[in-house]
Amino acid sequence: MAARIIDGRKIASDIRAEVRAKVAELKEEGVVPKLCVILVGDDPASVLYARSKERACRKSGIEYELFTFPGDAQESEVIGKLKQLSEDPSCHGIMVELPLPKHMDKQRVMMAIDPSKDVDGINPVNRGMMFTQKAGLFPVTPQSCIEILRRDGISLEGKNVCLIGRGDTVGKPLIFLLLNENATVTVCHTRTRDLAFHTKKADVIIAAAGKAGLVTKDMVSPGVIVVDAGINQVDGKTVGDVDFEGVSEVAAAITPVPGGVGSLTTALLQNNLLKAIELQRARA
Repeated sequence: MAARIIDGRKIASDIRAEVRAKVAELKEEGVVPKLCVILVGDDPASVLYARSKERACRKSGIEYELFTFPGDAQESEVIGKLKQLSEDPSCHGIMVELPLPKHMDKQRVMMAIDPSKDVDGINPVNRGMMFTQKAGLFPVTPQSCIEILRRDGISLEGKNVCLIGRGDTVGKPLIFLLLNENATVTVCHTRTRDLAFHTKKADVIIAAAGKAGLVTKDMVSPGVIVVDAGINQVDGKTVGDVDFEGVSEVAAAITPVPGGVGSLTTALLQNNLLKAIELQRARA
């Protein structure tokens, strides 16, 4: 029996509708949500992402302002702008498009963002909030992996989850977000010996290793739930870390690539902006 496909685009549409409704409420209260983005250099992917965020924000009624710096800008210039935006009450969310030029220290730059405005969840303070289960702003791709299951009616409590991937962007934050959902987590990666030994025991597999075709049909047990957070380019096509066609023959449910986890990220970024406003209000 073929796996049920979890429709990330539909879930993202639902989240965007909720965001629009909340933005309308805030505007009635005199608050106009605003996202400020820093772009250093002219990396094509970063420019594309910045523009796509602007379009998405406009559709949701969110103000958007992009601040650009040349690739040879001084780190101090960027940090100065981040500190200025952190103190600006009209700016509710700040994010920096990555990667930064090699001459800049990513950690120092991220530390300059007010944690309550760090909508990308990259400031070390927000990373610490994941460990303590306190209110904070968390990275959107790890959130997407959790949210796509929650909104599909799949509980992680008590489930054996095999997480494949240990990267700073997705894998490591996911460990703690999964633990916060009361899942039992096994962390694997591309150097794990006998990966199939672990995946076959899992109720849920989350693949976030960045390696196309890493999880195959023979590595999963019937009825497993599969979340594919990988994004790879193969022969001009975007594919995940999971052999979708093969694994779909065994799994109970699976997220596609594209149309799965990645569909939620922009919507959850906007949702993080609304959470940021709540955090700033609580602090005021």
